[in-house]
Amino acid sequence: MKKVTALALSLLLALSMTACGAEKPAASVAENTEATVEEAATETASTEEATEEISMKAGFIFLHDENSTYDLNFITAAEEACKKLGVEIVKKTNVPEGQECYEAACDLADAGCGIIFADSFGHEDYMIQAAQEYPDVQFCHATGTRAHTENLANYHNAFASIYEGRYLAGIAAGLKLNEMIANGDIKEDEAKMGYIGAFTYAEVISGYTSFFLGARSVCPSVTMEVTFTGSWYDETAEKEAANTLIGNGCVLISQHADSMGAPTACETAGVPNVSYNGSTASVAPNTFIVSSRINWEPYFEFAIKAAANGEAIPADWTGTIETGSVLLTEVGTAAAEGTQAAIDEASAKLVSGELKVFDTATFTVEGNALTTYMADVDTDAAYEGDHEAIVDGYFAESTDRSAPYFNVFIDGITLLDQAF
Repeated sequence: MKKVTALALSLLLALSMTACGAEKPAASVAENTEATVEEAATETASTEEATEEISMKAGFIFLHDENSTYDLNFITAAEEACKKLGVEIVKKTNVPEGQECYEAACDLADAGCGIIFADSFGHEDYMIQAAQEYPDVQFCHATGTRAHTENLANYHNAFASIYEGRYLAGIAAGLKLNEMIANGDIKEDEAKMGYIGAFTYAEVISGYTSFFLGARSVCPSVTMEVTFTGSWYDETAEKEAANTLIGNGCVLISQHADSMGAPTACETAGVPNVSYNGSTASVAPNTFIVSSRINWEPYFEFAIKAAANGEAIPADWTGTIETGSVLLTEVGTAAAEGTQAAIDEASAKLVSGELKVFDTATFTVEGNALTTYMADVDTDAAYEGDHEAIVDGYFAESTDRSAPYFNVFIDGITLLDQAF
């Protein structure tokens, strides 16, 4: 019955589509091996914007709600994109990474949504299940890894080169450490940062490593400790993790977790913090430095317009600084002098290609240079794969698929636990 209902609704939807500005679809990596994922996203950003509203519904599935900085970032982008396009939005919040996601996706399809998005890694199995059942509905999943191997015409993954944003945020952190050293607050060998991660996924490893490399590009003596909470959103655990790192002598804290727990602990302790997914100045006005985030609005707009026009959506789509998909907040009051100028300079070099985040000349692994690495692009089940990731002297992140696959443990970073 669900399939019949969805088919009937999609036929009605096709008859009622309002034509919008023509847009050339970005090339899919699965369809065109000569086009990289980043090239596909850049092409998308340069297309003509829609001039007429689109008569369709877009459904969104969120792991949490507005209280999570991660989900709030998605919710805001979804609302802005749908408002801009004149698309009716249907939202489902607090959807766990389980069968509830499949049920939510089916509900949205049965409600007439022509395109459905989900925002969390663990939603992927259930989004694929729904995509198989509703072939006339487009399903787009953020942070997933399987679209290029599932080969479903209506299932797609998307991400952004957020590792570049984290690198820039790391520069801000390194400049703060330099300021603390210059002021006599710490010695050079005390420039130790702490980082709170959720899980030991490649996405998190790529994130904390790029942050560290950004900091070390301006503060050579920096080291970093990383701990994991085993949850994307656990305010108590994140606050406790921050306090543990501070107790270990970490003089600056960053995070890849979604609550205000760590920034609140930093504000109480007077320790500078770099956030993620948006400013945390509301709870840490004296210690907030900057935050990087993915801006999902460009992707939402592109995918909705493509679905409305019956155009192809790439299996993998990676937004960049150039597409407006990687953003940093304004620097906070705790930032060192010259931070914004340094961020702007490095950002321009990232866009031009002059600067590479994972330049192998800037790090070692067990004391050795990394000259080759077979990245596990096709599955996250193991750390060995079949794609050479070292290209022209740097680790080419998010080019063979949109989701990060940098899972290298480099020197200078200490993992306090690997339980998750």
